[in-house]
Amino acid sequence: MTLLLFLGVLFLAILAGLPVAFALLLAAMALMLQLDTFSPDILAQGLINGVDNFPLLAIPFFLVAGEVMSKGGLSERIVRLAMSLVGHRRGGLGYVAVLTAIVLAGLSGSAVADAAALVSILYPMMRNAGYPEGRSLGLLASGGIIAPIIPPSLPLILIGVAGNISIAKLFMAGIAPGLMMGLTLMLVWTLMMRKEDIATLPRATGAERLAALRDGIWALLLPVIIIGGIRTGIFTPTEAAVVAAVYAILVSALVYRTLTLAMLYDVLLAAGRSTAMVMFLVAAAMVAAWLITVAQLPQQLALTLQPLIDSPRLLMLVIMLIVLAVGMVMDLSPTILILVPLLMPVVQMAGIDPVYFGLMFVMNCSIGLLTRPVGTVLNVICGVGKVQMSVAVRGVTPFVAAYAALLGLFILVPELITVPAAFLGG
Repeated sequence: MTLLLFLGVLFLAILAGLPVAFALLLAAMALMLQLDTFSPDILAQGLINGVDNFPLLAIPFFLVAGEVMSKGGLSERIVRLAMSLVGHRRGGLGYVAVLTAIVLAGLSGSAVADAAALVSILYPMMRNAGYPEGRSLGLLASGGIIAPIIPPSLPLILIGVAGNISIAKLFMAGIAPGLMMGLTLMLVWTLMMRKEDIATLPRATGAERLAALRDGIWALLLPVIIIGGIRTGIFTPTEAAVVAAVYAILVSALVYRTLTLAMLYDVLLAAGRSTAMVMFLVAAAMVAAWLITVAQLPQQLALTLQPLIDSPRLLMLVIMLIVLAVGMVMDLSPTILILVPLLMPVVQMAGIDPVYFGLMFVMNCSIGLLTRPVGTVLNVICGVGKVQMSVAVRGVTPFVAAYAALLGLFILVPELITVPAAFLGG
């Protein structure tokens, strides 16, 4: 009854058009009334305690780094480097898109930002070269959702906080599945391009490749610094965010000379606004998570899923189907903050690796960014590329199917994630 009350109030509030953070607070207040513990003081204190968490300090700094990378011209340099390496192949611009998406994922951690950058730079080039419009958009959108998997990833930070999972381990575990997502896109693109008669770009000379590498090396060093520093224990993920922000500002201002004081002000303002939205959502979610624990909702959910506890793979399949259904109608961050506190105790009872669960959860939610009716990334690419939604939906469908197959493979063979995670995490 209590579980139905919480979920009912939450989803009714969201359907009524209330922002998710306020819907979470409303559901939390409903729980407090149900438990006869309502107190404005406890509610206010819970909001403060919800964001009084050191790992969350990484969010504003990674947002600053991502904004600087976006406005500092680093995306264009990465595209030029990728074009010099694989642009001459059949369907070469598609491979350029995937390689660029992987590198950008290691810079920004935002699916929306990466998808927008890919479409704004590469879509006009692909359209002018005669590539199929829908397939091109589908590939670019699908490349954008690699960002939440490869570190630095804001969703991985959120799921680490919400599920009490090591963020450093999540970061290391995200590298292998992120690369496998890129390889999956390349495989699907290769199959698509077999019958397409599209002119290829001339092969870049060694000097041109060296010049592109020299121009883009400063951008490529950022993910190396972040991952290497965390892996060797030089700094924590939160400290890595500070290093990333400072490095991005120094490179853009002093090396590439593309960042002015006026641009820096705009960058800090945009990052501040994004941080405020994310932090309020986290604060509301932490209040709800505390009341979820007090009301013993995870135990009620565990009783419902009790027949599956002894079959971890089947349990993961059911959980992933639930997450996929919710992710289709809700954005990534709210889905994490609402469902993870509910599901984590059940996952632990079944003996499922929390890091593996966290990666699977984020990957599943990321796929939801490509699906209707919400499809945040779909809306972004349609706006940036100025195309109809129907074209984007048709174009993205084969790549969503490929991602779903990859997700199914990870359910059948968890070692594809857990073994590289153990190796990279030391």
